[in-house]
Amino acid sequence: MKKTILTITAMAMIATGCHKKTELTSGINLDNLDTTVSPQEDFYQYACGGWMKNHPLDAEHSRYGSFDFLAEENQKQLRGIIDSVSANQNQPGSIADKIATLYNIGMDSVRLQEQGAEPLKPYLDEIQAVNTREDINAEIIRLHKRGNHVLFAVFGEADKDDAKQCIAWAYQSGLGLGDRDYYLTDEGNNAKIREGYLKLMQTQFANAGYDQMTGVSADKLAATVMALETKLAKAQYDKLTNRDPFKTFNRKTVDEAIALAANIDWKGYFSAMGILDGMKTFNIAQPEYFAAVSDILAKEDINTLKAYFAWHEINGAASYLSDNFVDANFEFYGKLLSGREANRPRWKRVTSTVDGAMGEALGHLYVDKYFPAEAKERMKVMVDNLMTALGQRIDMATWMSDQTKANAHEKLATILVKIGYPDKWRDYSGLEIKNDSYYANVVRSNEFDMAYYMSKINKPVDRDEWQMTPQTVNAYYNPTTNEICFPAAILQPPFFQFDADDAANYGAIGVVIGHELTHGFDDQGRNYDKDGNLNDWWNEQDAENFKQNAQVLVDAFNAVKVLDDPETYANGALTLGENIADNGGLHISHLAMQNAIQKGQVNKEKMDGFTPEQRFFLAYAAVWASNARPEAILQLTQMDVHALARNRVNVTLPHVGEFHDAWAVKQGDKMWLDPDKRAQLW
Repeated sequence: MKKTILTITAMAMIATGCHKKTELTSGINLDNLDTTVSPQEDFYQYACGGWMKNHPLDAEHSRYGSFDFLAEENQKQLRGIIDSVSANQNQPGSIADKIATLYNIGMDSVRLQEQGAEPLKPYLDEIQAVNTREDINAEIIRLHKRGNHVLFAVFGEADKDDAKQCIAWAYQSGLGLGDRDYYLTDEGNNAKIREGYLKLMQTQFANAGYDQMTGVSADKLAATVMALETKLAKAQYDKLTNRDPFKTFNRKTVDEAIALAANIDWKGYFSAMGILDGMKTFNIAQPEYFAAVSDILAKEDINTLKAYFAWHEINGAASYLSDNFVDANFEFYGKLLSGREANRPRWKRVTSTVDGAMGEALGHLYVDKYFPAEAKERMKVMVDNLMTALGQRIDMATWMSDQTKANAHEKLATILVKIGYPDKWRDYSGLEIKNDSYYANVVRSNEFDMAYYMSKINKPVDRDEWQMTPQTVNAYYNPTTNEICFPAAILQPPFFQFDADDAANYGAIGVVIGHELTHGFDDQGRNYDKDGNLNDWWNEQDAENFKQNAQVLVDAFNAVKVLDDPETYANGALTLGENIADNGGLHISHLAMQNAIQKGQVNKEKMDGFTPEQRFFLAYAAVWASNARPEAILQLTQMDVHALARNRVNVTLPHVGEFHDAWAVKQGDKMWLDPDKRAQLW
């Protein structure tokens, strides 16, 4: 794809509609279509079949869609920036020098091979020196400071009762497979995945020489760690419970935490992290889990805990070591878990590391080259149009009382909008990058980040801070700050087309904007008030109406079979928040487009044979064009809060009456859904 440079002129055209209609395209790539299929029967295949045929999966990807395509293009741009920085004679210690040094050391495959497991040795020696229960708690602190969250994790987040204040949050953590269900159920390929995970641990313990260091076989070490992680998994909340903001907010004083989980050295931990002074209370998200961890710390054999610590040190380091570590890591996490056939090229992996370590610094260079500051104001016009449309949709909601509508309007009016890039950039002067080893630099970066995040605790929340870098192809809504954010990288085709009529832009980036706005009013977001506090601002009947309407979406997605072998169905409860946001985003953006048509800002005539309404839905579907391997489908269905791409089109659109009108979908068509069965929300 040719690089798209956002120009002030182009952005002005797209935002104001001040242009000749003949200069604009329809925004629809006809090559993306599969016209052998009826849009009334399978809209996803009709709208995206051509794209899927023209973008078959290569060995590197288990899933590849429009988001991935744009992310790949952005990664090439980032590599170009890094190459440009590396070509200069940089001042030692400057951000340019740090970027170049980290990239070059990661790309030095010869040196990585020569070093082998050596960069791991100081940390494994540290773990081996552990002898007592007190040493165990001290080692937890050291690992956490390196960003290795064994047993549990602590971060700073807003106080749900006073969202202007940042407090410590303690979370369940510490599973190498990431989620409890992999350990506890045979759903999908979970049994096979557990076998592969054991094999991975055996291989990596041997690669690290930890079996020789301890005199315990790699097989026994792996079995020991698996048994401990299974205990942890049994104590953890499942994904649906973790979506409940009330169940996961449990305010405790330090003394109350000690009473709950006495064998965690809470005072020592918070003191070492520099957050004990000034701490009045903090949140323990999963109290039962922490009680279980406390029991494990008291009763588990110290050598078992040491093996567990060593495994997480090795596993966290594997991507930054010699090829034997990298290959074993990919064999499991890449091939078995997600179905990829080949690892990403080294330059992509190292670029991602630099991006992770110095994201905002790289982002500053990115927006200087690809996103002029003036473009932020142009994008804001469309956001304002979507917010107006959401206000109209709130007024149209027949299931909601006037008082709840007034509260919803109040919340909408206070949403903070962030576009493109932050006004204030993060300072990386304290990050030390040295020419010693790739992994040592990753550790220092993790320590730098952990100190940064810990420094926010017991202080006012900084609403100006961004949770994504400008080069991230994504967007977000944060309920505690009541903000929506659209990084610069997403403001490109296929989301935002600068030479296209706005019907397509409302269908793509417009729905994304509407989607993020709706998150403020989805099954989780609706529990937060305009100030970001966890506060029920609904009357009882309105809340019940919302739940009943939301259940319609849960049932619709639950009914969809995503794989025949093993037989697997979508999880409508897990994906509910995202499905509500898609539903709301479509309704809101379509109304915004209709408002724009009335103002003469959208061409109401056919373009490439499609009405503006049809272009809207084609552009929406094109955002979700994607191919995926069965392994990826299994993994995503089990773990991802987002529905699969096909379902975000074919299951979502039948609930939108405007879709039926645009495409003359009638009763008997597969895309038809009776009006009384459609979800009625935003």
